Amino acid sequence: MSRKYKFHDKEGLYFVSFAAVYWLDILVREAYFSIVVESLDYCRKNKGLEIYCWCIMPSHVHMIFRAKDGNPENVLGRFKEFTSKQLQAAIKNNNQESRKEWLLWMLKKAGEKSSNVTGSQLWQHNNKPIALWSSDVIDQKVNYIHNNPVVSGFVIEPWHWKYSSAIDYCGGKGIIEIDYVNG
Repeated sequence: MSRKYKFHDKEGLYFVSFAAVYWLDILVREAYFSIVVESLDYCRKNKGLEIYCWCIMPSHVHMIFRAKDGNPENVLGRFKEFTSKQLQAAIKNNNQESRKEWLLWMLKKAGEKSSNVTGSQLWQHNNKPIALWSSDVIDQKVNYIHNNPVVSGFVIEPWHWKYSSAIDYCGGKGIIEIDYVNG
């Protein structure tokens, strides 16, 4: 994680965003989305990650979360490390991936530029955590996260994006169980 952005309140509720290196559109196949979804679900069930709101976009992830054990940078770091390795392996082993050589080359170049990476790098180091201190700020971030696919032109309504908690906030059931923000 960047030395510039820190989780100051270890038990706090945070909004985070993290992107692929060079803002590459990596998450464009169901298999790649599934790796991220399954890892979020695993971290929620086994690593103390409380997920209140989330959205996976082709180049980045937004989330409102809390770490039950007061270790947000550790949980998020392990999540990013695991998904990075799994996504790179999925790209490498996907014979249908038309961008395979280019993507792997870009990830390798990103790793070479980083002093604390050996090999390739998929996620940017920074997470830009923003502590959520009021119901107004929470509501603003929930709306921002859920409207991201709409603003990007992928869907007309937020709850139409499969890789988001927007449906959960509209009375439906999403693909990841969430904790609800009581803002």
